[in-house]
Amino acid sequence: MLGRGLGRKQAETGSRITEGVIWQQILLFFFPILFGTFFQQLYNAADAMIVGRFVGKEALSAVAGSSGMLVQLIVGFFVGLSSGAGVLVSQYYGARRPEMVGYAVHTVMMFSILAGIVMMVSGIALTPWMLTAMGTPEDVLGLSVTYMRVYFCGMVANLVYNTGASILRAVGDSRRPLYFLVAGCLVNIVLDILLVVVLDLGVTGAALATILSQLLSALLVSITLMRTKDMHRLDMHRLRLDGRMLGRMVKIGFPAGLQSVMYGLSNVIIQAGINSLGTDTVAAWASYSKIDGLFWMMVNAFGISVTTFVGQNYGARNMDRVRAGVRSCMAMTLGASLAMSVVIFNWGIYGYQVFTTDQEVIRIGIAMMRYLSPVYVTYVSIEILSGALRGVGDSWVPMVLCLFGVCALRVGWILFAVPLNRNIYTIMFSYPLTWVITTGMFLVYYEFFSRLGRRQRRQQDVPQEF
Repeated sequence: MLGRGLGRKQAETGSRITEGVIWQQILLFFFPILFGTFFQQLYNAADAMIVGRFVGKEALSAVAGSSGMLVQLIVGFFVGLSSGAGVLVSQYYGARRPEMVGYAVHTVMMFSILAGIVMMVSGIALTPWMLTAMGTPEDVLGLSVTYMRVYFCGMVANLVYNTGASILRAVGDSRRPLYFLVAGCLVNIVLDILLVVVLDLGVTGAALATILSQLLSALLVSITLMRTKDMHRLDMHRLRLDGRMLGRMVKIGFPAGLQSVMYGLSNVIIQAGINSLGTDTVAAWASYSKIDGLFWMMVNAFGISVTTFVGQNYGARNMDRVRAGVRSCMAMTLGASLAMSVVIFNWGIYGYQVFTTDQEVIRIGIAMMRYLSPVYVTYVSIEILSGALRGVGDSWVPMVLCLFGVCALRVGWILFAVPLNRNIYTIMFSYPLTWVITTGMFLVYYEFFSRLGRRQRRQQDVPQEF
């Protein structure tokens, strides 16, 4: 009932979220993103589940271990970089400037195509070196190389979908990216069964299923952008790199992309530490990452929601509404995170049985899950405050805070503390340690030094022209 009146308008032209009850507007935007992120997670989860059950734990490690970390690292950089376009589209859309929305849409779509080609070629060439550098176990290395090389062949479709979905979300249409992901995910599962179970293609079949389903999602989102009558319409003849617009996107998006890379690199180093503990631990960590993904997709959906909410209201110069939206989103995310911790801690055990029947892998995985799930709440402020700051174009300071508070400290812990006591608990402690410290830095910066903080509230602050 909450979204029935808004749904039709949102599906046709997007939705301006510059008026109405704040928490309702955020939730209207949040739930489609949440379900969309769930189906995004289901892409790799389906691969991991089917190869883990029908091929073996080595194949499970190949699909969801080091390979998954590399995909997250590489794709995460582009998605972060292109988030600058999403921020600009949301601001221009809120300010009702159609010519600037058009420049942003066509520049970022062209950029995604070119970046996809570069990443495909370089990824295919460098995959063996990257996996070897991560210390991937010998019994997993060959399968991982095969999976990654096939996966990189679909990189253009991957980036086009993510870019198109970001544009739709920036104008308030969070529903159709969900529909396209559902379609792609269902196709992925059917193809996984056909290629892996029936045709016995192993990890090659799992990778083919993923890239073909991503191609479907990319086509659907592109057709939607070409058929809309709103200001974010995509015209293939207008695809080009506008230098000035690209510069603005990079100025906002590069710190977010670099931040994603730093997170990814620190996770790669952690994965290398996990790899040193053997295949059972690698498989348990890979399985846990799928269960753990329930939390990350939830908090990420809130982060995207607050960025779009802040961006549109900032463009419309509704500063009081911007700050109230941040407070509402923070409260909802904290409550949801506590609930998620309870669910995963008590019932996450059933998730492992979906991915593997190996009892040692399950035993190690349950220990991981019950160690980390109670501390999820310590990460929430990082996601929501960085998302809010990105919505007003402030990306550099959040990047620096994450550089020192999360990445540098986490890498230092892995390099110096873990060798003194090499076990899974020492490795995992790097997560709550860095989340707590970085949260403290974000709270201080947001409240006292940012554009949305206490000092700015004393002034008659309005956004500068953009």
